[in-house]
Amino acid sequence: MLIKALRTGLGQLIVFGDALTRPRPRRRSAQGQAAVVKEASNLSLYQFHACPFCVKTRRALHRLNVPMTLHDAKNDAVQRERLRTEGGKIKVPCLHIQDQGQSRWLYESNEIIAYLEQRFGGIA
Repeated sequence: MLIKALRTGLGQLIVFGDALTRPRPRRRSAQGQAAVVKEASNLSLYQFHACPFCVKTRRALHRLNVPMTLHDAKNDAVQRERLRTEGGKIKVPCLHIQDQGQSRWLYESNEIIAYLEQRFGGIA
């Protein structure tokens, strides 16, 4: 019980720190941002609100100015079950990529951020 309280408290501290130090979003031309919005419509992020790796991934999304659907895999039983059955495991963060009828589940914050950088970093 003490561990759970400590974890919850630290998680909220991380979320608060993120809110205070969030990076500025990337500025793009209207056409560039429209392209990002269109490409990001096929992506969604499964996450826990106070998970430090999820916060890290959301910070990258904010910095890259990539709007994305976020699914709360901790408090939404339907999304949690979808992550388990379709993604293969309940582990966050997890980026769900739907591209040309194919579905891919990408785990690990560093891999997700590298994917986002590669896909959206060069759009001006």
